Amino acid sequence: MSDVGIDYQAILPEGWTRPRGFAHAVSSRGGTTIRVSGQLARAGNAPVAVGLTLGEQWRLALENLITVVRAAGGDIGNIVLLRAYVTDMAEFNTGGAMVGEAWAATLGRHYPAMTLVGVTGLVDPNARVEIEAEAVLP
Repeated sequence: MSDVGIDYQAILPEGWTRPRGFAHAVSSRGGTTIRVSGQLARAGNAPVAVGLTLGEQWRLALENLITVVRAAGGDIGNIVLLRAYVTDMAEFNTGGAMVGEAWAATLGRHYPAMTLVGVTGLVDPNARVEIEAEAVLP
């Protein structure tokens, strides 16, 4: 049970090692599902600033995502799924520490189910990451 009023449980198949930084699946019960569109590392409709590191973009995109979830009446613990799109998978693999720091600064120790997808480009040419989410509210 999470501390935000939904029944939330990470699923770990027997014999599998717990993944680092995400859950293979989650089970949740609540009253309303919120689907958050992909969020970029920008303020409002402004373009993504040139020169931001992948970690900085990751943090800003997560902050925007959390802002949307809170506007819908939820909080971090209500997030049950993240889908992240990155334009450079090699940069993601080498920048894991920066992404981890961004995660800790925004989501703390909350690890929803997550999918990571490599793409050739995003809507903003300066964007290197876009993150969408699903949240379940009580």
